[in-house]
Amino acid sequence: MFFTHFGKYLILLKKVFKKPEKWSIYWKEIFLNMNNIGVGSLGLVGIISTFIGAVMTMQIAFQLVSDLIPSSIIGQINRDSSILELSPTITALVLAGKVGSSISSQIGSMRVSEQIDALEIMGINAPGYLILPKILAGITMVPLLVIVSIFLALAGGLMGGALSGAVTPAEYITGITSDFNGYTVAVALVKAFVFGFIITSVSAFQGFYVTGGSLEVGYASTKSVVVSCITILACDYIITAVML
Repeated sequence: MFFTHFGKYLILLKKVFKKPEKWSIYWKEIFLNMNNIGVGSLGLVGIISTFIGAVMTMQIAFQLVSDLIPSSIIGQINRDSSILELSPTITALVLAGKVGSSISSQIGSMRVSEQIDALEIMGINAPGYLILPKILAGITMVPLLVIVSIFLALAGGLMGGALSGAVTPAEYITGITSDFNGYTVAVALVKAFVFGFIITSVSAFQGFYVTGGSLEVGYASTKSVVVSCITILACDYIITAVML
């Protein structure tokens, strides 16, 4: 069953990346999806990232109880954890639930209402027209959301440490600025790019092949979130093993 679905997924991607009939039609859809995925998710990602940064600072401070370890190391650990793992992965999992389910439901509803069949009858490449703008928007906006998430997680760590007394702002800033390795940001952006592609393509695949009615659309939406989350975590492990 896995290879059957994976084969259908690859065949769909081949149709998606077929040369568009008119790019002018696609640009409007691309910017619309960029707004939905990026701007529409900015508030949720910001709130989650800020609180995660604050909680991580307090937890790290709780575990580092030795007087031999400087308090500035708290900021350094929080910085590397946020850049390499927390911001890319948690942002992707949140977007898989919010954006992925929306994409699957939207395309699934078009399938059961025969709108996709109507597009194909008119000679329009339905996979390309419906899915390609979402994928391009995903691989563009998810890395930007991850960058915002990293900054807000670090800011949240600063506020959380100052309010709880776990670390002073000066020590925290010293920690996040010392021994910084820019390669960690490159790893985070690679993860974000791959995760953006997974969220949009997997969700669109689940919705595109829905059969039945509105009940099956709901099942496909749930399945898209589950499959996307599992795939994201598997790719997270692979990218980490290869790049680090």
